[in-house]
Amino acid sequence: MATDVDTILKLKVPLIVTVGSQRIPLETVLGFGPGSIVELTKEAEEPLEILINNKQVGTGEAIKVGENFGVRVSKMLSPQQRVEALAG
Repeated sequence: MATDVDTILKLKVPLIVTVGSQRIPLETVLGFGPGSIVELTKEAEEPLEILINNKQVGTGEAIKVGENFGVRVSKMLSPQQRVEALAG
């Protein structure tokens, strides 16, 4: 049984950080080109959503890590809540 749990814990799952979202007409999307700007619904100082398999499990803030962006985790669901979120 322990090896089954170890195997599950080693699974790689998609991690997504949501900066914001917007619903826009397809006609507008088809007009996008280099330099197009899409205004998002989230304020710049609002926390970012951290999702695993498209389920929110926490929040964080954007940071710069060298030449890349990263996210500093500020809040996470408890391990039990994370499992429940992923199962549902």
